Amino acid sequence: MTITNQQIARHAFLEAMYADGYYPDHVVDLGKAVLVRLCERIEAERPADLGALYVLTAAATEEFNELQTAFEEADSEIETVARETIAEDFWVVATAYGFADADIEELVAERDW
Repeated sequence: MTITNQQIARHAFLEAMYADGYYPDHVVDLGKAVLVRLCERIEAERPADLGALYVLTAAATEEFNELQTAFEEADSEIETVARETIAEDFWVVATAYGFADADIEELVAERDW
């Protein structure tokens, strides 16, 4: 599926992580794919309210939880810069799809990183 939201189509996901050599690009690519899939689900399912959006972001957050092993195997981890970058991109997604009142902490409430 192609992302139709132009703001999202132009957005550089996880930019701070790509710019930091501590995070291997091949693992960051996996995180970017999680965010792209989240956008595709939002466009396909069109959540009607914040509760429905949070269901989708919870699933995406769980996918990031599963990426911790990949980061560790690459001698990296989801630490402060990564946590902030990931959460910020979840918020960018929420606002781009009309959920400006989304709570950034609630968007990633399922995180264990």
